[in-house]
Amino acid sequence: MAELILLNGPPGIGKSTIAGMYADRHPGVLNLDVDKVRCLIGGWQEDFQAAGNLVRPIALSMATTHLTAGYPVIMPQYLDSGDEVSLFQTAAEDTGAAFREIALMDSLEASVQRFYSRSDNQNPWHASVIAIVEQAGGPRLLESMYKDLGNGLDTRPSATVVPSRRGYVEETYQHLVDALALTAK
Repeated sequence: MAELILLNGPPGIGKSTIAGMYADRHPGVLNLDVDKVRCLIGGWQEDFQAAGNLVRPIALSMATTHLTAGYPVIMPQYLDSGDEVSLFQTAAEDTGAAFREIALMDSLEASVQRFYSRSDNQNPWHASVIAIVEQAGGPRLLESMYKDLGNGLDTRPSATVVPSRRGYVEETYQHLVDALALTAK
């Protein structure tokens, strides 16, 4: 059955890693990593916000196309706003697909540490995002994003929170699979 799984969580929590594992282990699933799509837009590093404004409609179109064809989508993306979440929920429902939000969470302190520990200089996305976060307030911004996500999840009772501990990738993946099995009933 077609479904759109929003894999939510704070920056650096492991959303892309877990989504990649899920897609690799479930043939036909589209791993709609919006951050990777943003990197396909020329000039994204110079004007991060403008590329972000372009990428949401592209991601919606990609999700809709894949869901309409009857295939599932997993989308690793931090979305704290109910309005943003409902855009993707509506896209899923308009195609007759299910929508599920799973949030990967760790403690606030661990989440901030995990964000900074991924500073892979070989990955232009991570380097750019770290620079943007630093310009916008560093750890205070990450703390605010974490709290905003928590507040948003409190308003969306259908969202499922699963633990994501650093260094326990297979365990986190299993928590995702278990949560999806429980919410499918």
